[in-house]
Amino acid sequence: MSEPIRFYFRGKTQQVENCPTTRTVLQHLREDLHCTGTKEGCAEGDCGACTVVVGELLGDALELKTVNSCIQFLPTLDGKALFTVEDLKQADGCLHPSQQAMVECHGSQCGFCTPGFVMSLWGLYLKHDSDGVAPSTREIDDALSGNLCRCTGYRPIIDAARRMGELAPVHFDRTPVIAALHGLQRQQALAVTHAGQTFHAPRTLAQLAALRSTLPQARILAGSTDVGLWVTKHMRELGDIIYIGQVAELKQLHSQDGWLEIGAGVSLEQAYAAAHAHYPEQLSELWQRFASLPVRNAGTLGGNVANGSPIGDSMPWLIALGAQIVLYSVDGQRSMPLEDFYLAYQKSALQAHEFVQAVRIPLPQASGTGVQGVFRTYKLSKRFDQDISAVCAAFHLQLDGDKVIDARIAFGGMAATPKRAALAQACLLGKDWNEANVRAAMAALAQDFSPLSDMRASSAYRMKTAQNLLYRYWLETRRDAPLAAASLRAFAHGKDTRQTA
Repeated sequence: MSEPIRFYFRGKTQQVENCPTTRTVLQHLREDLHCTGTKEGCAEGDCGACTVVVGELLGDALELKTVNSCIQFLPTLDGKALFTVEDLKQADGCLHPSQQAMVECHGSQCGFCTPGFVMSLWGLYLKHDSDGVAPSTREIDDALSGNLCRCTGYRPIIDAARRMGELAPVHFDRTPVIAALHGLQRQQALAVTHAGQTFHAPRTLAQLAALRSTLPQARILAGSTDVGLWVTKHMRELGDIIYIGQVAELKQLHSQDGWLEIGAGVSLEQAYAAAHAHYPEQLSELWQRFASLPVRNAGTLGGNVANGSPIGDSMPWLIALGAQIVLYSVDGQRSMPLEDFYLAYQKSALQAHEFVQAVRIPLPQASGTGVQGVFRTYKLSKRFDQDISAVCAAFHLQLDGDKVIDARIAFGGMAATPKRAALAQACLLGKDWNEANVRAAMAALAQDFSPLSDMRASSAYRMKTAQNLLYRYWLETRRDAPLAAASLRAFAHGKDTRQTA
């Protein structure tokens, strides 16, 4: 028997029945609720015209985050709160500061993208509505990274992001939302059935394992940032779906015994924040450049590694650090090095009855022996923000003085899977960390990889830049006059780096 989807919207509980399991939040807003302020631009989570804010309970607190409604399936809203641009109107009819600032700073021209920008600004406003701290340039750039504008240009919109904090403050009362969501929480798994297809949302790890064992062909759904496009762009039927977003055990994040363990349901934004706390200089730029904030808010690190895209940005640095993937089923738990998980293009070691439970990342270890770990990540793409890599590289060497005692070099975009450069590593292992040996390793990359040419880069470009990234890594880490790393590496996430130029 199909159950209704229940969520909080416009001050009351909305109940939706007889809903297709892959109907998007955007479709429901525009076609069913006639809330047309939220726009459809790309239908793939790139342009931000459809940006909304979703609220979810974390204990007795309310987590509010921007997401792309065009690729979120409506059943994932069950037990949550939804806010759109229509919610920003004040009781006295005045505009919210995020809207008023756009007016004052001339941040809108044709207006099509404006509601999405306003919702991203509102999400940023909510982050500081209780502390009164002005957002940094880094925070503003992050908040707007998922919004595209064809006609206004971004400077007046960035000005609006600064201006909104100077206007009379408007406090968002979370209390009634929290109370309503407490009343919407389910004790049992949700099952929404339509046209012979069922959307399952288990609540516990045991329920998830039992479902996976019973439905090995069902589609596992996490953040929908990839699977959503299979529906909106490829028009695919997904069949039965098992959604992991309500499983509390998969949202755990903790450090223990030298490992940072990130549950498969932890968002990319939270996962990168946790990893960045331990590797701040190495992951700062990559964190900022990984997709956009709404995509990171929705997507999960577990989903990213399970997908195993050869051009994914997470896998190279995870492999270079020696991360492990933890798999789970009714038979119990098993783990393996992440590099062993990928067998071929779109093929992994995951069994039909298994799912990803967590990713384990080694924490930096203090060494009293003089051994130094040197870790770097690099991303090459046509755009700085919200672009897929042509090449993504990660290097992690253990140096005893000038001697390389361990070498881990991993690339994305160079092969059918994220992959280590075995021959290049062999050129360095046990040898001095000097230019001659680095150049030998650079040459060996041509034997490690045979990259393809595609719309992002040619094979020759990928090979040349991969070799150059290894050389850059040496320039930045050599003992004799190391080259200063890119200035962006010094930006701690959320640090005040405001500029007036």
